[in-house]
Amino acid sequence: MLIHSVYFWLKPELSAAQRAKFKSGLDSLADISAVASIHIGVPAATPRRPLIDDSYTYSLVLFFKDLAAHDAYQSDPIHLAFNDSCKEFWQRVQIYDAT
Repeated sequence: MLIHSVYFWLKPELSAAQRAKFKSGLDSLADISAVASIHIGVPAATPRRPLIDDSYTYSLVLFFKDLAAHDAYQSDPIHLAFNDSCKEFWQRVQIYDAT
């Protein structure tokens, strides 16, 4: 199992239509056959604590059965299309991979 956690900080000046396009792009990643499971979220309304970073706009957590599935995802046309069509919307991306 490989868990691919991606955090996006969107540009604050985006319009509602641009934000909707970004969210639709995230949703499209669920159609990639290499993805075993997906979760798309926003910061939870938990009490603020010094250890919690809730400064991101969206989180994307993908589960893959193995490294080969992760690698297939990286080169999948749907993933590449998401990157091409949505990269203009974010100002920062942070990725954490875990096994």
